[in-house]
Amino acid sequence: MARKNTVCLWYDGAALDAARFYAETFPDSALGASLHAPGDYPDGKQGDVLTVEFTVAGVACVGLNGGPEFKHSEAFSFQIATDDQLETDRLWNAIISNGGQESQCGWCKDRWGLSWQITPRALTEGMADPDRTAAKRVFDAMMTMGKIDIAAIEAARRG
Repeated sequence: MARKNTVCLWYDGAALDAARFYAETFPDSALGASLHAPGDYPDGKQGDVLTVEFTVAGVACVGLNGGPEFKHSEAFSFQIATDDQLETDRLWNAIISNGGQESQCGWCKDRWGLSWQITPRALTEGMADPDRTAAKRVFDAMMTMGKIDIAAIEAARRG
């Protein structure tokens, strides 16, 4: 039975490459079926991969090879919770080293322009600290970072 809701992501011919990368990089991710175009279309030919199903960290997605008309933006991102610095580094570095680019506050973009938030649980917990002064220190520390440094976040929380 088809899912009721699936995230559809637009790519310029690279949906299968992106889906493979996500399946290899993120836990609880998998590559699914590809649909080949039954005829020519504005940005492809009959037989080209038109769509590819995949799962990213448990979220059902479909990649559509729609062409160059629409680009990804920070208005949509995947937020991936990490448990430690090793996992944070592994995911961040996988995205960046595969043609991605760094941003601020735990955000980065993959080579296809899709935004990711690599968010350690320590950051989320620190910003939700009932001690609002500690939460502010965590927030201020995060604002100076690209990739999140958990030790620095925990030090800021302690004051």
